[in-house]
Parts: sequence; structure tokens; C-alpha cells
Amino acid sequence: MLARVTFIFGGAASGKSEFAEKFVESSGKPKTYLATSQVLDGEMQSKVELHKARRSSDWALLEEPMNLADPLSRLSADGICLIDCATMWLTNQLLADTDLDTAQTQLICAINACPAELVIVSNEVGMGIVPDNAMARRFREAQGRLNIAMAARADLAVFVAAGLPLVLKGTLP
Repeated sequence: MLARVTFIFGGAASGKSEFAEKFVESSGKPKTYLATSQVLDGEMQSKVELHKARRSSDWALLEEPMNLADPLSRLSADGICLIDCATMWLTNQLLADTDLDTAQTQLICAINACPAELVIVSNEVGMGIVPDNAMARRFREAQGRLNIAMAARADLAVFVAAGLPLVLKGTLP
């Protein structure tokens, strides 16, 4: 039995997305990939292509960089959805100069109302040095608050480092 909301987080290139994809695959349920990134350059295009290549063809794909409430509300109760990732969603909110507290509250409400099981991927950004500019410091603080809220809401929280999962809350199936 899977948790209704699973939160998987870790550093950049830690293996968290691949772990999350395998986790969702193991459910045996109809799978949806909810992509939050915006492809604005070749580097991001390459990353998106890598993620696509890892997934089998039976995944449904939704792309939504800002408003996750609409696609989450349309998911089926018998399915499972991977949101990859909360960090890109937050970046999009920050760059659009939205009210981050309101956006975070709306996201948590959408997660609570979603009929499907959810697996949410996010980056841990608070383990490095203090950024040297105000925008990066604002982002780091907002990401920390978002991760705290996601972990509090989650039934299962897993930290991934070097491709290895460390369960912080709940139990892996």
C-alpha cells in the first residue's frame, strides 16, 4: 500500500527523480507525469529528454509550470501522479513575481484535494553556502519553507543522496 502523498527530496543530481520514477512504476497504477519545468534553453531541453527517455510509454504527460490545481483536480482516484518538480514550480512562481505564500497555500490545498496518489520531487537547497545575492537567498528561504510544508503534508518523506533513499517519515512499501 502506497502513501497517499509521498515527498522525495535531495540535492541536485542526487538520483531523486530516478528513484521517484521507479517508485511510481512499482505501484502498478496508471501513471501521470506532471512536469513543471519550462524549456528555455538547450541545457534544460537535454535534461527533459533524459527524463523522457527513462520513462516507459505508458505514462500520461501533463505540462504545467504554474497552476497545478487544475491538472491535479482532473486526475483519477485509481492513478498515481509524479510531480517533477516542486523546485521548478517554485522557480516559475518566483520569476513571475507571484505571492509565494499564497501560491504555496494554494498548492497544498490542491494536493489535499487531489483524488490520485501523489509523489512529489523537490530539491534540498539549504545544505550549501549562503548565496551571495538577494534573489538566490530569497529562493533558498522559499524552497526551505516549501519543503517543510511538503514534508509536513506527506505521509512518506524520503531524502535521496547518491541515489540512496533515507526514509524520514513513514515506511517504504
